[in-house]
Amino acid sequence: MLSAKSLFQEIIDNDESFALFCSIAAGGESQGGWENARIAALVPQSEHHLAPKIVRHGADEDKHGRIFNALMRKRGLAPVPVPRDTDYTMLLERAGIGLAHDRLRADHPLTAHDIVTYLAHSRVTEQRAAEQMALLRKHFADHPDLGRAVRMISNDEDNHLAYCHEELLRLARAGHGRAIQQTLRRCALAEIRIYRDVSLAVMAHMGDILGWPRARSALLAAGIHALYAWERFAGWRRMVRLEMPERRDALGGPAVPAPEYA
Repeated sequence: MLSAKSLFQEIIDNDESFALFCSIAAGGESQGGWENARIAALVPQSEHHLAPKIVRHGADEDKHGRIFNALMRKRGLAPVPVPRDTDYTMLLERAGIGLAHDRLRADHPLTAHDIVTYLAHSRVTEQRAAEQMALLRKHFADHPDLGRAVRMISNDEDNHLAYCHEELLRLARAGHGRAIQQTLRRCALAEIRIYRDVSLAVMAHMGDILGWPRARSALLAAGIHALYAWERFAGWRRMVRLEMPERRDALGGPAVPAPEYA
């Protein structure tokens, strides 16, 4: 029976596919760490109180990258090149989602609009990350090798999502509501398309590594297209809703250290 658990179990049981999975994840997390560090350095004076939270966000992302690299080292594996068609963060930037890297490399302070763009982009992508990690936590929270990493990263992603909700609601009360909703919608519609394309690419690479029969690959691709159709019709709306989270000031304290093996 083909299920999310059996599919991921097959990926983690094979060294080559596990190395690719961890390399893709580590690359994305490390990129997020760099982006947040630059945003924190350029935050405008009007939003200076956000800088420590953005630093914490970036530190968490860096930690996640170290964790995925450590999981490979624990199995005697080395990172592998990330195929360009699986590079989620690069493809989002190319689509004009979030703050452009050229903007972040410049030493000019960001504007309040830039902060709205950053938080809206984060709210959409952290929704995806929180959902993916919740799925892994459901099936692998007690796994002897992956369990601690899955539980920690999942908790961090929930914190990041809560932080985005709270800060966007604050900015909406300050008069940025229309810009926030427009940016959220644009980000969500672009993200679901890019997530579809990346998912198809990742499954194609995994299928080549694991020798999946053509029928199985076609079934997985059909499932990805069906998910996209649902998200394009209605599912994207969950990414643009804003509500006060139960976790308040989720990034207000110091980052939790990575497990010892990381």
